[in-house]
Amino acid sequence: MPLIAIAIAALAVGFEQLVQWKYGAMGIVAFIALTIGYKAKSVAIGGIGAVVLVMLLAHSG
Repeated sequence: MPLIAIAIAALAVGFEQLVQWKYGAMGIVAFIALTIGYKAKSVAIGGIGAVVLVMLLAHSG
């Protein structure tokens, strides 16, 4: 079980670094808002993070 937790944490950190590298500080803020909203079960915070990420993705494409 600890090995799975370490692997998931490593993937999360890797994804966070990828978002920051590709989308800058705003991407990491949106990713953090999405994560906090999911963990706190707050639709408003998670929705804001998701909308910002979608806007960043649409803008870069």
